[in-house]
Amino acid sequence: MKKTLLAIGMLVLAMGVAQAQKLTAAGATFPYPIYSKWFSEYSAAHPGVEVNYASIGSGGGIAQVTKGLVDFGASDMPMTDEMLSSSPVKLIHLPTVLGAVVPVYNVPGVKDLRFSPDVLADIYLGKLTNWNDGRIAKDNPEAKLPDQKIIVVHRSDGSGTSFIWTDFLSKVSKDWAGGPGKGTSPSWPVGVGGKGNEGVAGLVRQLPGAIGYVELIYALQNHMTYGGVKNAAGNWITASIESVTEAAAGVKQMPADYRVSITNAPGANAYPISSFTYLLIPVKGMNQANRTVMKDLFSWILKSGESQASSLSYAPLPDTLVEKELKTVYSLQ
Repeated sequence: MKKTLLAIGMLVLAMGVAQAQKLTAAGATFPYPIYSKWFSEYSAAHPGVEVNYASIGSGGGIAQVTKGLVDFGASDMPMTDEMLSSSPVKLIHLPTVLGAVVPVYNVPGVKDLRFSPDVLADIYLGKLTNWNDGRIAKDNPEAKLPDQKIIVVHRSDGSGTSFIWTDFLSKVSKDWAGGPGKGTSPSWPVGVGGKGNEGVAGLVRQLPGAIGYVELIYALQNHMTYGGVKNAAGNWITASIESVTEAAAGVKQMPADYRVSITNAPGANAYPISSFTYLLIPVKGMNQANRTVMKDLFSWILKSGESQASSLSYAPLPDTLVEKELKTVYSLQ
């Protein structure tokens, strides 16, 4: 009898230890609001499980996960073939939600501006320098544009939001593609840098005449003025869950490894600066208990978390993609 009670006690203790798992993750700021919500709710439903996510930017997330410093990473930029092959840790990409990057600006007395892709590219190239420039006025005939210098604001840290922004600019401007190009930390021709969304937003707020870029949820939560953008079909589109969803619908065949760009997507109502955001998951892990919790966490996100995406202005994944990703999660060692 004593042996039985001892065995039961040891089993209960072991179960408690198994449940008391602490996961560490780091990366993209773009999905931070939804990740924060998901990880908090998952921990509340699974006592003893803690998920600590550091919102340090996609560049930092890639660096930490490839060095094996965190259990998983997060990035808005799909890693390149070269990055994957040179990483000491073999990784897979898992899309979680879709979102939008929007141009935010501070032009006193002016709202509801619209931006052609070539105008945004030339502003960030330093070729278009004043708010009352004829090209901006042509797209905004009803706006009273001031004779005011444009102050360009960009991210100073390695950022997936910057990658999405510059991936779009590279598709719509030969000068941008042949110059700074796309990346998490491009060589910006002009402007001032701010760290994180808060840094960019702070500079835009402080500097009359400023223009910057942040993800849609951040602009909404902080009541920032942001503009519409002309899409590949020639229509003026304001970022929304519906317009981001239409951008994703342009992907007719999802690659097996999920790495795909949906900026400047076809579709009459597609918002052109849209993107998937990804978790970067090691194929193998040293801590088996953590791996078990990670598999359960990722399957919970896909089966339960997706329904919460729209409440934070992200677009949920299509059902067919969720089914495909669940198979990937279940196959993790």
